[in-house]
Amino acid sequence: MTIKNDLRYLKADEQFSTFDLGLASALLSLGYELETMDKTNPRKIKFIFKYRTGLGKTISNYWNDCLKVNARTLFNDQKMLKNRIYSE
Repeated sequence: MTIKNDLRYLKADEQFSTFDLGLASALLSLGYELETMDKTNPRKIKFIFKYRTGLGKTISNYWNDCLKVNARTLFNDQKMLKNRIYSE
């Protein structure tokens, strides 16, 4: 997975951001495109995703504990995000 670091081409209404590692991992596991990680604040990482149709419903399902995700894929994506957080 390639993470871009330049969001100038992406309008504000074309992106979704979250500080929640669990939600970011779930979105990755479901095929949502991670554009970049904002590390401006060293205590909190902002995950920025490209918006696509159905994202709002997916986020609602995550917070309502109704989201179905492959456990191993979720674990691997979360591990990958943590590696990127601490290695870059």
